[in-house]
Amino acid sequence: MSMQKSIINARLLMSSLIISSVIAGCATTSTTDGKDDAWEGWNRGTQEFNDDVDKAVLKPVAKGYEAITPKFVNDGITNFFSNMNDIGVTVNDLLQLKMIQGGMDASRFLINTTVGVAGFIDVAQMIDLPKHNEDFGQTLGFWGVPSGNYLVLPFMGASSPREAIGAVGDALLNPLTYTFAVAGGGAAISAVNAGAKAVDVTDTRADLMTTEKVVEEASVDRYSFIKNAYQQRREFLVHDGNVPEEDELQLEDEASEGTGTATTNSAAPANVNIRPGSAPVTDNSKHFLDLSAPDKK
Repeated sequence: MSMQKSIINARLLMSSLIISSVIAGCATTSTTDGKDDAWEGWNRGTQEFNDDVDKAVLKPVAKGYEAITPKFVNDGITNFFSNMNDIGVTVNDLLQLKMIQGGMDASRFLINTTVGVAGFIDVAQMIDLPKHNEDFGQTLGFWGVPSGNYLVLPFMGASSPREAIGAVGDALLNPLTYTFAVAGGGAAISAVNAGAKAVDVTDTRADLMTTEKVVEEASVDRYSFIKNAYQQRREFLVHDGNVPEEDELQLEDEASEGTGTATTNSAAPANVNIRPGSAPVTDNSKHFLDLSAPDKK
């Protein structure tokens, strides 16, 4: 029982810290909707810390995982966590009044959970049910909540006050969040929960090896590259690809200033697929850079 209380208190503390940052962000947000990077000093220091953790722990573990894990097992693990995430995607569809898309994502979850053996096989993709990307941060943006200043969080990476509080909402929609409460929050259940999350992070990090090379080779200033890519992708997702022209131009100007390179006339990431008559189809993985992972062959 004491372990359960400790976990609850830790999560309440984290939630309070995030909420405090959101309040501070709202209080200092300018008319430019926080695109001016007012917290650059903190952000650069935190990104350096995250990079050190990645180099020392995550990347070596991910390389080992990638080396010993057969492709069909790797794909199955990715599909399993993606399927669990479809619960939150469906709820956020409905909160954004996307009823048809919500029905499609609910169908994805039901089909993959049953026919797809608990989600390890993406049967829904085989019958042409697209994978959508909706989260609580996008839901807040849909209802007019400003993003606030760009913010890099320890371990989580690129974010903003809106996306930070959105991450709390997404956690509440993830079944893994509640596994500690099963069987009185016993040590075995807590170990399973921690293990599952570790596998999720490792699997996601392994899938991003190719993306990492793109970041390293394409950027003059790695920090600015990640910041601009993240902001463009979030704007694209919040607006379902229909980014207001003034926001698009502002993001492009900042990208040009931050990296010293020319940008394309679109706020959409290059590897986001758009199907006619449907919402953006993209990978739903959460990861430290928050850049879309390369499509699996």
